[in-house]
Amino acid sequence: MMCFYLSAQNKTEISTNKKLVLEAVAKQKEKMIAMSDQIWALAETAFEEKESSKILADYAESQGFTVERGVAEMPTGFVASYGSGKPVIGILGEFDALPGISQKAQSVKQPLEEGAGGHGCGHNLFGVASLSAAVAIKDLIAKGDLKGTIKFYGTPAEEKFFGKLFMARKGLFNDLDVCLDWHPSAETKADVQSSLALVDFIVEFNGQAAHASADPWNGRSAVDALELYTTGINYLREHIKPTVRIHYHIQHGGDVVNVVPDYSKIWVRVRDTKREGMEEVWKRVEKMAEGAAIMADVDYKISLVSGLHEILVNRTGGEAMQKNLEYLGDITYTEKELEFAHGIQEATGKPKKGMDATINPLEETKEHPGGGSTDVGDVSWLVPVIRLGVTTAPIDTPWHSWAVVACGGMSIGHKGMIQASKALSMTMVDLYENEKLVQAVKTEFLERKGDYQYKAILPDGPPPIPVGSN
Repeated sequence: MMCFYLSAQNKTEISTNKKLVLEAVAKQKEKMIAMSDQIWALAETAFEEKESSKILADYAESQGFTVERGVAEMPTGFVASYGSGKPVIGILGEFDALPGISQKAQSVKQPLEEGAGGHGCGHNLFGVASLSAAVAIKDLIAKGDLKGTIKFYGTPAEEKFFGKLFMARKGLFNDLDVCLDWHPSAETKADVQSSLALVDFIVEFNGQAAHASADPWNGRSAVDALELYTTGINYLREHIKPTVRIHYHIQHGGDVVNVVPDYSKIWVRVRDTKREGMEEVWKRVEKMAEGAAIMADVDYKISLVSGLHEILVNRTGGEAMQKNLEYLGDITYTEKELEFAHGIQEATGKPKKGMDATINPLEETKEHPGGGSTDVGDVSWLVPVIRLGVTTAPIDTPWHSWAVVACGGMSIGHKGMIQASKALSMTMVDLYENEKLVQAVKTEFLERKGDYQYKAILPDGPPPIPVGSN
């Protein structure tokens, strides 16, 4: 059993402003838990987060922020701003859920609402912690203890449509000096690892329908093309670098067995640790669609959905975050919480290792990290981003699963959320108090970015808001 406790004394002294933001987060604790639990129960998915967005935007407004709603043609996107002048510090907040993983706040799998969504990535905690940190900073700006501007970004649809891409396209991050971001995790650390770049595209095949028994020779099967295409993709896997990932989802594969299908549709995703590597495989996989269409004698169409850049790491910012995490120390867990964690691990077939909230030394940045992708990557090529992960679920918990949903609706998730808010607000104090730190963060950003000019992997047109939503 692993259990970690805060040290009795912190070794370092912190500034008055840091003490004040810690007090401000503590003062908001009950409100934070209430908002998080509301968003957790709503479990609204991509671009459907009407109530979740309103909870956060209304709270920001009640705290004196100027709130612009419906930004970048996204009804659930918003920006809350306070203050004036430099530095302009941004902080990101997500609040969308995943479909189909509804779960009660218990360690036995049981949906809260059958077939409904669930916060299997902890975004109910994400937006609340970030906004509460922004409120703590706003209080100090209002009193004149800090000078500058704070902006909270309510960013919808991270899980599916990548809402930050549309914000980036509208230039909403362009005036920031530095941006902060965090994510729920099974460990706590200043995040100095990159992510995977990706691209999503749709391939459609169109053939000729015919009776599957009476005259199949008159048919040209779109599903034949689809099957040949997926076979080609799967043969390609042997000949790509270990850093590459290819996924696909067959969205339409015919309607009935006795008709040669004249239409098929597949959603394809290609990832790599570097954008250049992703683009190389992307173009090859697109070309394979043409080959499949030729073999099946059908027509084909490729439509870009969107794509993501990998994270541009900022170690200077990570080092500042690390010092604040070390001051805060490890999260304390009760025996009841550890019992809950063991129940989650038993239910998901994992060893009963409990929780891990230790603060380890800052990691070395890997050239080729594993993991997933995020639209924070695109923001990080526009402005330096300081990132954080905080423990909100037990060791080895399967992410994007009911198990994470369960933890996000009870005290294990709540404790991580509050810890994240403290670390974020303390690091923002560093930025407001230390102009040299801001410049050092920016210098590293420019060095890492080099001469690359950011260009979104995004088709023209408005965000794909679901029909009838909002």
